[in-house]
Amino acid sequence: MKTMKEPKVTLIGAGPGSSDLITVRGLKALKAADVVLYDALIDENLLLEVRASIPKIYVGKRCGIHSFNQDDINILIAEKAFEHGHVVRLKGGDPFVFGRAHEEIAYVESFGIPVTVVPGVSSAIAVPANQGIPMTRRGVSSSFWVMTATKRDGSFSEDLKFASQSSATMVILMGVRKLAEIAAEVSKYRGSLTPIAVIQNGTMQNESCNVGTLGSLGSGFDSIDTSKPGIIVIGDVVTEHPSFFEEEVQRVLHSSL
Repeated sequence: MKTMKEPKVTLIGAGPGSSDLITVRGLKALKAADVVLYDALIDENLLLEVRASIPKIYVGKRCGIHSFNQDDINILIAEKAFEHGHVVRLKGGDPFVFGRAHEEIAYVESFGIPVTVVPGVSSAIAVPANQGIPMTRRGVSSSFWVMTATKRDGSFSEDLKFASQSSATMVILMGVRKLAEIAAEVSKYRGSLTPIAVIQNGTMQNESCNVGTLGSLGSGFDSIDTSKPGIIVIGDVVTEHPSFFEEEVQRVLHSSL
């Protein structure tokens, strides 16, 4: 006779990309899962940490292509908890940074299912750091803003304007598809010589980082695949990237030929 397990849910932040950047607590909880629901930006090597017999369900969203909408995911989490016991909801970065975790928690808890949250290393900070770009630096930037580029209707967030008018480091998530428009908008307040970095596949083996200035997006940034996600960093801290000045010299020389 099969013993019914008590339903429970653990929301785990898987970290910025590479599987070895999950926290010790997160890995321990993952290994104790009875079923795993995972997102698009998860390093699938993490799934190897779970027994082969454990169901692993992809519920990711990429560029408007959703395997499940959010309401479906909420329902699925609760259903699988009652069916299997311990559901691990594996989310990229940190669950509370644009992760819609609060919606999932509220729905699941409405059925009396207990929820535990395991914070993750946020890609907003870790991915630039992996490229040698700090969020703050004495005398350069004393704060940073983390934001999405656009609102639900596709228009620019007011935060983009307000951050552009400050001296803070700007970290823009989910904005690569509107990279040119973002650069043009920020240039209105900061000028075309403002440093910018675009990082894709952060902390992974195929990580790429393009650095330059807002005005140089037309040259040297052709290798960016705007159909894929990435992190945009804008501000003087980008000059800390090891190749920033070398890249800028090469662009100036190329444009003068």
